[in-house]
Amino acid sequence: MKLNEIRNNPGAKTRKTRVGRGTGSGLGKTSGRGVKGAKARTGNSVHGFEGGQMPLYMRLPKRGFKNIFAKEFAEINLGRLQKAVDEGKIKVGEKVTEDVLRKAGLVSKAKDGVRLLAKGELTSKLEIELAGGSKRAADAVKSAGGTFTATYTKTVYLNKKGEPGKRQQRRAASAEKRARAANPA
Repeated sequence: MKLNEIRNNPGAKTRKTRVGRGTGSGLGKTSGRGVKGAKARTGNSVHGFEGGQMPLYMRLPKRGFKNIFAKEFAEINLGRLQKAVDEGKIKVGEKVTEDVLRKAGLVSKAKDGVRLLAKGELTSKLEIELAGGSKRAADAVKSAGGTFTATYTKTVYLNKKGEPGKRQQRRAASAEKRARAANPA
C-alpha cells in the first residue's frame, strides 16, 4: 500500500445534497422544506415545540430559585496546594494569594475570590491569604505551622445618607443583643 493508494471505504464519504437547483432533482424550489412558515426559513427551528403535545419544559415542575446576589468563588483543596508546592510551582517562603495561584495554573475563574477547602493533607508551612476557607482548612494550615487569613468582606449596602440600610441595622442590633446574652458580665 502506498500513500497515493489510500482511499476511504466505499460509501464512507457522501457528497453534500445540493438543494434548490431545479425541480428535476426532487429537491428544487422550496428545497424539501414545504411552503412558508417558521420552519421554511433559514436559521430557525421551533425550539421546545413538540407538535402541540405539552412540551417537556412545561410538564416538569418549577423548583427552587437562582440567587442573583450569590458570590462565585473558585475552590482549591489543601492536597492540590501541597502537590503544587512539591512540584515547585509555589515556593514555601512566599505568601500564597490568588495571583500566585493563578500564575501557578491552579485557579482560572475566580469572580469573587478563592476559597480554601480541607480535602487532602498539607505538610508545608505556608502563609495563605485568600478570600475565605473552611474552618477545617484553616485549622490544617495552622497545624502545619502556617497562617491563614480570610480577606473577603461582605458588602454593606448604604442608604442615601451613607448609613447602612434598615436590614443591616437590625442585624447589627440583634448581633449585639446575642453578644450581650452570651456574656452577661
